[in-house]
Amino acid sequence: MVRESTDVLHPPGTDPDWSESFYFNFYDRKSGILAFMRIGITPNKGKKNFFCGLIMPDGEFLVNKSELGLLGEPLEAGPLRFEKIAPERLWSLSFDGHLLRQEPGAPGGRAKRVQFKILFESLNEIFDYRECVSGRKEIVSGRVASEHLEQFGRATGSMSVGGSGFEISALGERDHSWGVRDWNAPKMWVWLTCQFSEEHALNVTKLVMGDEEVDAGFVHKRGRNLPVISAEIETRYSEGGVPSSLKLRLKDGEGRLHDIDATIEKMATLPFRSEDGKHLSILYEPLARYEQGGETGYGVAEYLVKKF
Repeated sequence: MVRESTDVLHPPGTDPDWSESFYFNFYDRKSGILAFMRIGITPNKGKKNFFCGLIMPDGEFLVNKSELGLLGEPLEAGPLRFEKIAPERLWSLSFDGHLLRQEPGAPGGRAKRVQFKILFESLNEIFDYRECVSGRKEIVSGRVASEHLEQFGRATGSMSVGGSGFEISALGERDHSWGVRDWNAPKMWVWLTCQFSEEHALNVTKLVMGDEEVDAGFVHKRGRNLPVISAEIETRYSEGGVPSSLKLRLKDGEGRLHDIDATIEKMATLPFRSEDGKHLSILYEPLARYEQGGETGYGVAEYLVKKF
């Protein structure tokens, strides 16, 4: 059943860092392209921000990360636009502009013209993190968008990158969150998405605030969303503290255990510096390959790590 309060913009709270955001990602196995994008609105600051990134088949990372005023449609930010066609069921994602090639150690490189028009169609009922988070956990997560919805789906359409055309047929994830969002408040968060097929997917969050942790997410199998009650995540890091592989043990709401191995295949990074310049967090947004019981899936293994 579609709920009227999900795919809408909500009345803002009074905190300057109150934010509402919509995020989408998808990975096309045939072309090897990973796309991820977000539009965030901070009405109390009179600002709108967005990022849009592509990791190409050869590992090239193209990105545009910008901050704008509140002009135009709420879910239109520069060249990026999200349009709701049917709540909790169908969205249109479009981009017409330039992404910069990110070179190691350099802030930005050569620009490439990128255009895409994608339909994102949901494959499960939308999942509310409140099925996992309440009481003390709700207080702990209060500065990191306490209201949080997740859904996986099918992405289809066309894309042009630097004059090369691609037909997209992919699986991916979307989230919608609102509340206070301070990118530098967490010590760390891990946000994992994986689609093994149109019938089997998962989403996991582990939020670390000081000495406390909050686990949330879902495992979707046989047409059902099962809430994640606990998530053990063992991460192996390469030089410089960059995640390279991980092992998961998830416990769902019916007591079942899910053991999953994942390997990072391609990496993208985005910096988030506090307005006073005193804190820096790095968002790692890599493509991961997941293995479970003979099934192979792909998705984003996002790590937000506070550097100082």
